[in-house]
Amino acid sequence: MEAKLAHYRLSESEYDRICELLGRPPQGLEWALFSALWSEHCSYKSSRRHLKKFYSQSARVLESFGENAGVIDLGEGERLAFKMESHNHPSYIEPYQGAATGVGGILRDIFTMGARPIALANYLCFGEASTTIMPHLVDGVVRGIAGYGNCVGVPTVTGQTEFHSSYNGNILVNAMAVGLFAPGDPVVTSKAQGVGNLVVYVGAKTGRDGVHGASMASESFAEDSEKKRPTVQIGDPFYEKLLIESCLEVIGRGLVVAIQDMGAAGLTSSSFEMAAKGGVGLKLFLDRVPLRQEDIGPEEILLSESQERMLLIAQPENLKAIQEVFFRWGLEAQVIGEVIEAKEVELFWGPECLVRIDPLLLTDNAPNYDRAHQPWHHPHRAESLNDLVASGPSLKSGDSAWVEELKGLLASVQGCSREWVHHQYDQRVGGRTAQDAHHSVASLRLADSDRALGFTLGLRPYLMRFDARQGAMDAVAYPALELASQGFLPLAMTDCLNFGNPENPKIMSEFVASIEGMSEVCRELDVPVISGNVSFYNETQGQNITSTPSTGLVGLRNKVTSGPQGRWRQASDEIYILSLPMLHCSGQWAEWAQSSASLKGWGEIQAEGVKGLIQVLLELSAWEEGVTALRPVGKMGLAYTLARMGLESDQALGAQVDLSNWTPQGCADLKGAQRFLALAFYETLYQMVVTVKPGRGDELEEKLGHWQQSLSSLEWAHLGQVEESGFLEIRDHAEVLRLSVDEMQDIWRNAWRNHFATLA
Repeated sequence: MEAKLAHYRLSESEYDRICELLGRPPQGLEWALFSALWSEHCSYKSSRRHLKKFYSQSARVLESFGENAGVIDLGEGERLAFKMESHNHPSYIEPYQGAATGVGGILRDIFTMGARPIALANYLCFGEASTTIMPHLVDGVVRGIAGYGNCVGVPTVTGQTEFHSSYNGNILVNAMAVGLFAPGDPVVTSKAQGVGNLVVYVGAKTGRDGVHGASMASESFAEDSEKKRPTVQIGDPFYEKLLIESCLEVIGRGLVVAIQDMGAAGLTSSSFEMAAKGGVGLKLFLDRVPLRQEDIGPEEILLSESQERMLLIAQPENLKAIQEVFFRWGLEAQVIGEVIEAKEVELFWGPECLVRIDPLLLTDNAPNYDRAHQPWHHPHRAESLNDLVASGPSLKSGDSAWVEELKGLLASVQGCSREWVHHQYDQRVGGRTAQDAHHSVASLRLADSDRALGFTLGLRPYLMRFDARQGAMDAVAYPALELASQGFLPLAMTDCLNFGNPENPKIMSEFVASIEGMSEVCRELDVPVISGNVSFYNETQGQNITSTPSTGLVGLRNKVTSGPQGRWRQASDEIYILSLPMLHCSGQWAEWAQSSASLKGWGEIQAEGVKGLIQVLLELSAWEEGVTALRPVGKMGLAYTLARMGLESDQALGAQVDLSNWTPQGCADLKGAQRFLALAFYETLYQMVVTVKPGRGDELEEKLGHWQQSLSSLEWAHLGQVEESGFLEIRDHAEVLRLSVDEMQDIWRNAWRNHFATLA
């Protein structure tokens, strides 16, 4: 019995619960069914009770949790489906196929709803570049994403790539997909209904790849992780393209009652979940499933995660039309069962009934654990900003010291250019892309309304290492501010909650704190969480990853060609800084310069303040005759942000900035090197760099004074101007940082080659 429980990855208490539900011990295929559907990956047994805390509804939400993807109403007849999912474990074991099938799986979640996929994005976390395996993992993952997305014809337009030692043994590969419903396109769900309707298997044939993949993704890695390579699926993007077109055609013609992707746990999850959601039963004949090898047995058929397969429910009179469509595209379309009135799933092999079971026993009755966790407390807290700065390193004053700090940031793997990654992706296929991965916010043209859809990914892992609640709040607030800075009203969010072992109370405490922090900001901003994924057991030999709740936010703008950029636009523009100080943090500069233990902070993020700042940014971004550039100050602080605005400008423009007349909240007692460090390298959440056309500064200050009446903590200062000098110069009394844009460009663009010589 012990060996059987280990094989099916069930605990003794879960076995006892199964016996209680069945009134007897499990038999035959029941072992495989419970193993798959009670896995962490399928049942969310450690997270379900906490996910209910998410703010998930608004006037725009049409479909939320429980479906393949969330759907929101954009108005003017257009609707949007989007979702984010993880493929972490498979991508570490087999990076190319793991990442590729992650892309394929998230695409199927989108077109399953009836939406045409229009864009892809990814959030990637790797370990230290110096480790032996990391170049292989980076190369395989990026090629896998590109190989699938490029071939299937969906542009990969944005992403985020992080590096830290906590991911050395367990990388993260999170894929996001966005799909569009044009006016008149139907939205379909996965609820099986209609007694007598047919169950139709469509797509590719079933093989042995991916068997026990769901349960593999629900446990930690050990030394023998390489042995799990057979549980990684193999994808074919050309089949996926055929599947997209055929599925969208039969959905558009009204031939489909319900549809579900055969994702994690394959036919098992799709069939049982469709029956449970619809409150009906299914009779399935496993021997009718199209196979790649004749000797595949019932259990392997049920658990196979072969790619590019779907399950349809259709009325009998529509079968011929459905088969004509799929056969035209060279795909399978085989009837394997029917909907029955009895609320049971019956599995047959020829005339023999192998299993007859209530699907709710496997879905609604899956374990729902209340894992041990503690109320959140704020670690790494400084008593004041002075205390925060004083805890930092002792730096020598002078131009050369500050130049070396900035050059080090630009050359670090955390701060160098990601162009090698972006250049692997086709970012323009489909003709909708208005802004791609060279911008912090991707945007796409909505052809029917001539509006712009914006979306971006969030989460700064170093802030999670500082404080899980604050880092998770920032994972909503910062991308929302990025959207607003380019004129996009934030509408809704998806997430991918990547955490370590939930049986560890410390990890579970971070998980609960993250959800509560994210939901607080979502509620205040009216940005509901409409879809997502939980990935636990990202742990290798007892070493957990940084808790990483990545996010994807979408926004809407009335015009495609409007809004400021996040880079210098023209010489002589006046540079301002806007600040709504809530949390002061030593930030990623401190992590780069010292160690993760050096991260400290003072203050807290306030959701209400973020909401007020978003409104300011939306109004600023609409001032087209005045504002030319608008960019949030992000990782590594103001100096790094100013450098990036010059590096990304079309003309390699420089800037002259003087911090002497700016004394933000809490900085009155800081002097010399400590003051420069706090203003230029530490991070204040939240600050914005704004440039306006020459002579427009007085108008900007008048507007800011008006906004300050309702947002009293808003601060601003005039810092200088954009120049053609080719230098970035930042002064603060006697402290000076002066570096040529050309030298910065050389460091920033070539650093990737220094870290990954074989990939450049």
